[in-house]
Amino acid sequence: MRFVGSSSLGALVAAALFMTLFMTGLPATASSPSQEIQHLLDFIAASTCAFIRNGVAYDGAEAATHVKDKYEYYRNDIHSAEDFIARAASRSELSGKPYLVRCGADTEPAADWLTKELTIFRGQP
Repeated sequence: MRFVGSSSLGALVAAALFMTLFMTGLPATASSPSQEIQHLLDFIAASTCAFIRNGVAYDGAEAATHVKDKYEYYRNDIHSAEDFIARAASRSELSGKPYLVRCGADTEPAADWLTKELTIFRGQP
């Protein structure tokens, strides 16, 4: 069924809506929490940085295995990538000491390092 004049108006409204969405810079697809968490695990595993846990340095693969094990343990309490960082990737449950990441001469808390990567992954400035 076609109404006189309505196709032009409909096309104009559709074009305006498309342009509004296009101009706002919204991402085409948003990542799910599980995709973000998997990305962070892959990022840790692929890193050449040293991961310091309770004063002992580990490579990326070892760190990713440890963090993944903690993630599995706390999975029911983790509902976002931020929860993942806070519960599984930021501090030792035994000592309470923060995990650190040393890349070259720079050392920073693992939580900060992962939060920066999450921001990049989400495409935020």
